[in-house]
Amino acid sequence: MQTITKYLALAILCLHVQFINAQDTISKTNNHIKIEHLKKVKEKIKNEEREYLKIEVEAINVRLDEGEITSQDAERLKKEAAKKRALNIENRILIIDNKIALLQRNEEGYNNNDDTDLSQVGFSLGGDGDSFAGIRIKKRNKPKKYDKRTTSDLVLAFGLNNAIIDGESLGDSPYKFGGSRFFEIGWAWKTRVFKNTNFVRFKYGYSLQINGLKPNDNQYFVQQGGQTLLQEFPEELKKSKLSISNLVFPIHFEFGPSKKIDKDTYFRYSTHNKFKIGIGAYGGFNIGTRQKLKYKLDGEHVKDKQKRGFNTSNLVYGVSGYLAFDSTALYIKYDLSPIFKDQIVDQNNISIGVRFDMD
Repeated sequence: MQTITKYLALAILCLHVQFINAQDTISKTNNHIKIEHLKKVKEKIKNEEREYLKIEVEAINVRLDEGEITSQDAERLKKEAAKKRALNIENRILIIDNKIALLQRNEEGYNNNDDTDLSQVGFSLGGDGDSFAGIRIKKRNKPKKYDKRTTSDLVLAFGLNNAIIDGESLGDSPYKFGGSRFFEIGWAWKTRVFKNTNFVRFKYGYSLQINGLKPNDNQYFVQQGGQTLLQEFPEELKKSKLSISNLVFPIHFEFGPSKKIDKDTYFRYSTHNKFKIGIGAYGGFNIGTRQKLKYKLDGEHVKDKQKRGFNTSNLVYGVSGYLAFDSTALYIKYDLSPIFKDQIVDQNNISIGVRFDMD
């Protein structure tokens, strides 16, 4: 038994030594790969800084051509930019050389957890970053574009919803004023219309709008042939709500003052803490209609969700506007298309609430 145990211990020891040797080989191989990668990064650094210098020089030339600076100022700014980029190359390559020396000195494997990638991926709610719908891919140390005429932001709105019915006042609406609400979320781009002023901006994008209608007097929606009507429900309703979801593409002209932020290599217009007004329209299509009913039947709670067309309009379009200070606005929208098509009496959706353009 002792002999078997000795042979088993010897086998385990051999396997352990082989495993350690394998780990050393992998570590050395990993270090070699990291060092080769860092050598390539040194070349990328040189090319990157030279490209950034080129962009900065182009921005300076634009300012010179437009008469914002003199030729002497332009020459001075170019020299300063060249000096800065040369120092950047020197300092960044020195950092890479130190990392290479660190790896060479610790051949058994050494993880310093440093990030040597030249790019970053993150999330943004708009602004100057290169982004699409909140996802930003940004190069480190990249100089800002001299004149960025288009920015983007997240749009969020909610508030009260109701309907204007032909021949009736809004006060006679069959829908609850406090209980009928709307919600909107989307993404918008904003482009400065004129070259030398930011007083007018063109805003465009896409949004998901959800309009809710809660009938009064224990009523619910029924579809009879080509008509959608309100009828009294046979049981006592705790909740009756029709939700209409639309995908729309809003466009607005936005007016208002802004502050110009002027730097040596770029400028921006800011509407921070400024009043603005937006006037526009939207068009799109219905992507879903659902009625939700809650009631008691024979002492049991019943939830009934009906996903039907309810004869709602397939194409939706309307007008909208907002009055804002900074990123918060009073918002109103009105559907020119009827809620239900082919009705004897048309009903048009109207919403009023608050809107946030989070740039």
